[in-house]
Amino acid sequence: MELGRLEYLQALVTEFQVTDSTEAKEQVLANLANFAYDPSNYEYLRQLQVLDLFLDMLTEENETLVEFAMGGLCNLCLDKTNKEYILEANGVEPIINCLSSSNEETVVSAVTTLMFLTTPRSRAQTTALPVVECMLRFSLSANTRLSNLASIFLQDYCSPPQVEEARNLSRHTAVGIPLPKD
Repeated sequence: MELGRLEYLQALVTEFQVTDSTEAKEQVLANLANFAYDPSNYEYLRQLQVLDLFLDMLTEENETLVEFAMGGLCNLCLDKTNKEYILEANGVEPIINCLSSSNEETVVSAVTTLMFLTTPRSRAQTTALPVVECMLRFSLSANTRLSNLASIFLQDYCSPPQVEEARNLSRHTAVGIPLPKD
C-alpha cells in the first residue's frame, strides 16, 4: 500500500524518534533534509515539527547529525514562513555556533543559512561582530567554496564599517573560530 506524502514523512519522523541506532537516525535525518529541498513538502514538515527537530540536532555531538540538520534548515529557510519560524525559535545562535564545526558541509550550510535568514530585523544578529570576524577568516581559506561564500557574505550582508571593525579587532587577537578541515 502506497503512503501519501504526509504519512511517509510522518513515518520518517517516527522512525527517527523511536530508533536507538545512530546509523538509522543519520539516514532518516539525511532523508528529511533532502525532502526539505522541495517546497511542496514545507507545510508537511512544519506540521510534523521537523524544523524543531533540525534545530534540536544542531547541538548534538554527532557531527553527521549536525551536518544533515544544518543542511535541512538551509533547504527550508528560503521559505518566508520557515524563515520567520527559525528566527522566532531563536535559531540564529545555534546556526552561528555551527560556524565552528570541523565539517566543511556544516559550515557551508551555516553560512548560506545565515545569508537566507538575514532580514532588516535579523541583520544585527546574523552579522554580529563575531560572525563578521569569522567570515573574514573564512574569506582567507584555501577552500575556494568557503572563501567565495564568505566573501559574498561580507560584501552583500555586511556594511563596510562592520567589516573594518572586525578587521581591526582581528589584528589584535590570535584567537578565532577554527577553519573546517578540508
